[in-house]
Amino acid sequence: MHSRYGSPEVVHVAEVVQPKPDHSDVLVRIQATTVNRTDCAYRAAQPFIVRSFTGLWRPKRLILGTEFAGEVAAVGDAVTSFAVGDRVFGYNEGPFGCHAEYLSIPETGSLAKIPANLRCEDAAPATEGAHYALTFLDAAAVGSGHRVLVNGATGAIGSAAVQLGKARGAEVTAVCDTERMDLVRGLGADRVIDYTVEDFTAEDHAYDVVIDAVGMSSFGRCARLLKTGGVYLSSEAGRFGQNLLLAAVTPLAGRKKVVFAVPKHDQAMVRYLAELLTTGEFAPVVDRRFPLDEIVEAYRYVETGHKTGNVVITVGTAESDQERG
Repeated sequence: MHSRYGSPEVVHVAEVVQPKPDHSDVLVRIQATTVNRTDCAYRAAQPFIVRSFTGLWRPKRLILGTEFAGEVAAVGDAVTSFAVGDRVFGYNEGPFGCHAEYLSIPETGSLAKIPANLRCEDAAPATEGAHYALTFLDAAAVGSGHRVLVNGATGAIGSAAVQLGKARGAEVTAVCDTERMDLVRGLGADRVIDYTVEDFTAEDHAYDVVIDAVGMSSFGRCARLLKTGGVYLSSEAGRFGQNLLLAAVTPLAGRKKVVFAVPKHDQAMVRYLAELLTTGEFAPVVDRRFPLDEIVEAYRYVETGHKTGNVVITVGTAESDQERG
């Protein structure tokens, strides 16, 4: 829980009343969740505009957490798509509440059944970074044969973008540091650029799409990499919110443009990710795992900016997960 905005230390573990599912709700006994950049932004209320959603002076939603995986513990009497005992995972930004032992979520919410071959810990980190990556790929209409560059290919968004881009048939170039080049190659990247050795914005390749998954570049630096009609997307608004302005202006020029994609999530998105998890075309990268009572340490680690992929929080171990080893 957190009752005020601030550093990781505002978070603490407490006992609360177990939520009760409404007629059309599913009650999930959570086995795993994550701490991610989205959680950090809402906890600290940074940027300030976050407060317009979460409360101007203090947070309205006391329990954070956007991703979850677990087992259905109860269902409302109108629920038909899920049953007690089903293993499910999903995304719940807005209502939040995933950093807890139980979560009540509408049957029509962003959740789906976990593929039989996966543990809850494998499924929990499959939605936050991936839904941003899918938003970028959809906004740029990435498809077979497109050339895509992903800057920040080892974060939750970037590592998902590499895999999801490949699943669409794109040729993907990934940018990362020396130590994680083999990891990124293992995700399916066709080319890997070591940013500690080479400035990726100075290379000769031309791309249909450039995705900055860490918000560390700019359209000004990356425009030369784009083909005519190419698209630049960033996970951040950019300095002085420039990407918002450029997204309105650059399409008028008709040559190279900035697209500022607003992410969305729904059940269809989670089901699509479940399909890719089943086929092995997508597997979220996990850096570290922390138990729920060490969630403050997890926040601190995420905010170092050096995590690889995702940070998982284990809330419990279901019998079904034990059987999967």
